[in-house]
Amino acid sequence: MRAKNFGQSAKNLPLIINTINTWEKIMTTVEEKKDLIKEVLEAYPEKAAKRRAKHLNVQEESKSDCGVQSNKKSVPGVMTTRGCAYAGAKGVVWGPVKDMVHLSHGPVGCGYYSWSGRRNYYIGTTGVDTFGTMQFTSDFQERDIVFGGDKKLAKLIDELEVLFPLSKGTTIESECPIGLIGDDIEAVARKKAKETGKPVIPVRCEGFRGVSQSLGHHIANDTVRDWVLPKADEYRQLPEGFESSPYDVNIIGDYNIGGDAWPSRRLLEAIGLRVICQFSGDGTFNEVVMTPLAKLNLIHCYRSMNYICRYMEEKYEIPWLEYNFFGPTQIAKSLRKIAAQFDETIQEKAEQVIAEHEAEMKAITDKYRPRLEGKKVMMMVGGLRPRHVIPAFDDLGMDVIGTGYEFGHGDDYKRTADYTKDGTIIYDDISGYEFEEFAKQLKPDLIAAGIKEKYVFQKMALPFRQMHSWDYSGPYHGYEGFAVFARDMDLAINNPTWSLINNPWETK
Repeated sequence: MRAKNFGQSAKNLPLIINTINTWEKIMTTVEEKKDLIKEVLEAYPEKAAKRRAKHLNVQEESKSDCGVQSNKKSVPGVMTTRGCAYAGAKGVVWGPVKDMVHLSHGPVGCGYYSWSGRRNYYIGTTGVDTFGTMQFTSDFQERDIVFGGDKKLAKLIDELEVLFPLSKGTTIESECPIGLIGDDIEAVARKKAKETGKPVIPVRCEGFRGVSQSLGHHIANDTVRDWVLPKADEYRQLPEGFESSPYDVNIIGDYNIGGDAWPSRRLLEAIGLRVICQFSGDGTFNEVVMTPLAKLNLIHCYRSMNYICRYMEEKYEIPWLEYNFFGPTQIAKSLRKIAAQFDETIQEKAEQVIAEHEAEMKAITDKYRPRLEGKKVMMMVGGLRPRHVIPAFDDLGMDVIGTGYEFGHGDDYKRTADYTKDGTIIYDDISGYEFEEFAKQLKPDLIAAGIKEKYVFQKMALPFRQMHSWDYSGPYHGYEGFAVFARDMDLAINNPTWSLINNPWETK
């Protein structure tokens, strides 16, 4: 018996040794990455280094949480890539609602900066029934700071009604001075809503509130809760002949960047579901009002819209589900997860849709994977992308060696642990210095981050993809989006112009 057991153990010995060697290699990598973090932090004063150390860590298999601290104030003097509460409310949640006028209440600069910056595509006639790419501001001057802007705001809303009579209402996104001088935008909103017969929604999202744009998301969600849903019966204008169906769903938190929401909607409709609301990319105010009629909320950007989904679950008993339509692996997984919430008819259609796209997806990976296999990527963006995009890179054989959020919360980082592998550096609210130093040491083949980082890394001769608004490309969601994504990653990395210049570690 002992001899037999020994023989069996001997057969397994190579596997055991290989497993031990792999584990030792992983552990070495983890320790090396932790040492790298310490080395980068040495440039800071002791107090700043101590604070920043809590926001940097390395993913380990034994831990379900990557262990970084998040949603804290940025260290003064350390450059941050974050935006403000105004940017989160106006630029993300309310701004893409296409048939409303979104009024930036304050100096012209904030509104101009956020004007059409996200490429939130929409269908309609600009200036007639859609206003997403137009800039509306109260253009605060010094006298407005001294005497207040309430009267000016009321006059502007009257002017908007004359100039744009087909608008479905107005939102008022307050900028920093409004909170400092105490303008009562809520009183103005109530008065003008009665006079115009249209919703006027005050969004008190002064930029200095909170630690990042994340609070702006929350504030905007709360205005839907407090100013829209309670008056839904008053505002709702249901399409003629509308009848509820057991397959009614909402797409929540897809902002149609580069047309993302359209392939997502087509996928859901292909498996037999009916999308009654897109909030807020290519969405309308009436769709926002109709959200309580759905049977399921499908949330793409968890960070920006989980608040209203949780409220609707509590208030209207509408369940919600996070999904990921980046890359064929996650698309199939998400379609099956969504279909599982419905009957066998939907489940069978989901399998049919997945099967219909298998050959197409294989052709894409067969074409691009040999050109991208093993290429290393560092990411840093906002919203859902630091984790959701990882499987799309995986489908192309690429290796994400570092990722992090501009304004993530603890639950974002817990979800990230499901996507990352051992040894991945995780960073929260990373500074420009830290990002550059990690890139110099880790030597990635591609940086995938936001517009603020684009030209820094391109000057370092590093291929770059702007993952905030898809670098003037897109869509990236869905099966058709993956074809664009794969092409763009190949164009970025294998562009022959990179051979004309050297990056930092090649010049030493």
